[in-house]
Amino acid sequence: MLVARSVALFVLAALLEIGGAWLVWQGVREHRGWAWGGAGVVALGLYGLVATFQHDENFGRVLAAYGGIFVAGSIAWGMVADGYRPDRFDVVGALVCLAGMAVIMYAPRGH
Repeated sequence: MLVARSVALFVLAALLEIGGAWLVWQGVREHRGWAWGGAGVVALGLYGLVATFQHDENFGRVLAAYGGIFVAGSIAWGMVADGYRPDRFDVVGALVCLAGMAVIMYAPRGH
């Protein structure tokens, strides 16, 4: 149950961070206006809050592990939101990142 909760928090954090960055990008780079950028800033702040709910007390470990989720999530977001089509190297790289995240976050530790 602890791993499922942790993964759910990572997914929610990814939606907030990647979505927030995308909203800022849309507001500035795509000239959609400050409301888009402002919504992005709010989402990015909520991402920071969600990350604090992870069970592990080590900031560095949680954020390092989240990096794997961010990489895979960014590729997925690009596919859905922008029509990006990853090549096999993108997919393999994302899978390597997810494997690294699992090792960092869920490896059995003797404490």
